[in-house]
Amino acid sequence: MLSKPVLSVTETTRILEAARAEAEKNKWAVAIVIADDGGHPLASLRLDGAAPSTAYIATEKARTAALGRRETKVYEDMINNGRTAFLSAPLAGTLEGGVPVVVDGQVIGAVGVSGVKSEQDAQVAKVGIQALNS
Repeated sequence: MLSKPVLSVTETTRILEAARAEAEKNKWAVAIVIADDGGHPLASLRLDGAAPSTAYIATEKARTAALGRRETKVYEDMINNGRTAFLSAPLAGTLEGGVPVVVDGQVIGAVGVSGVKSEQDAQVAKVGIQALNS
């Protein structure tokens, strides 16, 4: 039987706090969602001023990154480069801003962020994940 690490409340909180600090430092009104490896939300936060739709989009980005085991930017690039048939895939978060959490080579969850430019969403997610190493 294989075993792998999982995100506990401690790690989830650390990711969320670091991502929130990055967003607030840059004055970005975003929603942040942390999901487990099956794409199920573990924590979410919509900062003041973030549109209600950002909570839904961040959830879908986290789910897509967790299930696909890769950054959602891969899907956005695929579609933008002409593979429009991928739009029929049953994934709703195919914009940059979903980043998997990888520990010991295994995806154990993902962070999705929505509310600003896609690369800024990804920046917030990555800073959150980097907090696991500190």
